[in-house]
Amino acid sequence: MDRKLLAALQEDAGQSYAALGEIAGLSAGSAHERVRKLKAAGVIRRTTVDIDPASLGAGVLAFVLLEANAWMGDEPTQQALRDIPAVEEAHIIAGPASVLVKVRTTTTEDLQATLRALHEVDGVTSTQTVVVLESFFERQPAVV
Repeated sequence: MDRKLLAALQEDAGQSYAALGEIAGLSAGSAHERVRKLKAAGVIRRTTVDIDPASLGAGVLAFVLLEANAWMGDEPTQQALRDIPAVEEAHIIAGPASVLVKVRTTTTEDLQATLRALHEVDGVTSTQTVVVLESFFERQPAVV
């Protein structure tokens, strides 16, 4: 039942509780209560709108590997990355670098400015950037 609700919400988070209840075989009130419990349990982290970045002028997508000479998972580093507006995601990784960040900008000049800002983050020693030419799809985690 919860998985049906989650799948339906991933498809369209703006659905009414009556519509969600129909999908999961519940009343609107029961669907509302289940969704509330999923939020309280942290399964649903937030409700958001999926906006096409290119339609807002943010058509340059890049993934940047940050190499570092220090642990990058502390709060000051996390905040420094959050403070760079073009950084959409940041992940501590195992592999050829310490951190992987997802960056969206309006132009390649803005991407260059973002790379400069990333180099200013304490501990960052170098970056490797992969610019995306075309995205086939981006998906949410599968609800199975």
